[in-house]
Amino acid sequence: MAVINQPSGQIKLTNVSMVKLKKAKKRFEVACYQNKVQDYRNGVEKDLDEVLQINQVFINVSKGQVASKEDLQKAFQTTDVDAIIKEILFKGEIQLSEKERQLQLNKINNEMLTIISAKCINPKSKKRYPPTMIHKALLELKFNVVVNKAAKLQALEAIKLLIAKQIIPIARSKMKIKVAVNLETAGSSELIEQLNTLIRSGQTSQTETAWTSIGLIDPVAYRELVNICNQKATLQVLDMAVIEESN
Repeated sequence: MAVINQPSGQIKLTNVSMVKLKKAKKRFEVACYQNKVQDYRNGVEKDLDEVLQINQVFINVSKGQVASKEDLQKAFQTTDVDAIIKEILFKGEIQLSEKERQLQLNKINNEMLTIISAKCINPKSKKRYPPTMIHKALLELKFNVVVNKAAKLQALEAIKLLIAKQIIPIARSKMKIKVAVNLETAGSSELIEQLNTLIRSGQTSQTETAWTSIGLIDPVAYRELVNICNQKATLQVLDMAVIEESN
C-alpha cells in the first residue's frame, strides 16, 4: 500500500489576513485577524491570541510553510516566537483580500473626508464643505487614498493639495488659542511683541503680573507659536477649527 507523506512543517490555513516583513533577504509572515492588527498597533488590543489565527511565524502562510529556527535566528537574532511576531505585527505590511482592502479603503476615505471637512472652510462664505464636495474635488485632482497610511496623515496631504490647486475656494480653519505671559519674566515685552504678530483678533487683558491674549491663529503657525511659548508662556488650545463669522 502506498503511503502518503504529509510534508513536515506545513500548516494549512484558509481565509486569513497576513502581515509580512522582509528581513535578512527572507520574507516572514504571520496569519492574523486584520481588524485586530490596527487595534494591537494602537495599544487597544494587548492579547496576541486575539490578534493571531495561529501562533507561528511562516515563510509562506498560503502554503503553510513554517519558518525554521535557523531562519529566525539569522534574521531576528532570537528564536523567541512571541518577540518575533510582535516585531512583524508592528513593522510589517498588512496584506488584505480584495474585499477587506475595499472595506478598509472606504473606512479610511470616510475618516479622511470627515477630518478635512472639520479643518477647512470656504474663505468667502466662512462655512465648511460637506465631505461629498471634498470627495468630488479630490477625485478631480486624482488624489489616491491608500490602505497603509493613517487617515489623518492623508487628510493633511489632501488639504495641502486642495489649498494649492483651489479646485474649490478652500482654506484651513483658524485655531482659537489662549496665551498667558508672566510679566515678571525677563524679555516678556519682546515675547508679547512676537505673539501679537501671530495672533489674530486677539482679546488681551493685563494685570500687574500677567498679560493674556485669546485669539485666532493659522494652524500652520501653531508649531512656531509652541516654540515661542516654550518655558516662557502658557499656551492653551480652545478650539481646533473655528468657524468665523461672515463679513
